[in-house]
Amino acid sequence: MALKTLMLVCLLLAAMALIPLIAEAQLGGLISGLLALIRIQGTVFCTVDGNMGVNGTATPAFPNALVQLQCGGNVVSSSTTNGSGMFSILLDPLQFLVPSLINNCNLAVKTPLSNCNTSLASIGGLSSTLQVIGSTVAGLLNITNIIPTGFGFLRA
Repeated sequence: MALKTLMLVCLLLAAMALIPLIAEAQLGGLISGLLALIRIQGTVFCTVDGNMGVNGTATPAFPNALVQLQCGGNVVSSSTTNGSGMFSILLDPLQFLVPSLINNCNLAVKTPLSNCNTSLASIGGLSSTLQVIGSTVAGLLNITNIIPTGFGFLRA
């Protein structure tokens, strides 16, 4: 009888030791999602294609340009460039999957190019696909960094 009791106690202890492992496996994705962030950032230049000049030549930035993140034709987030043409869009990884962003989304600059240079087009806009360039850890926060692959002009 004592052997049966001892085996039962050992079995219960082993089962109790597995409970935290099972809970972490089920909640791991949720917890890591709560401690993560997706950052899409870049610079828009005041050129026909919105990119930097050849060989890094001095290229004016495109300030106050509306940059939209579009997925499946829907605007899911937006940002306005600062005086240096830089923008940043932050996303919750619990709402967006990185592979889906890369394959199904693009950045669109809706502000006419003529707003930064009157000799450029007043209709049409810029568009770029996205690429992951890595991740950054800031304390407990894991940030996935995404940038535009390069803007191109789209006629309206």
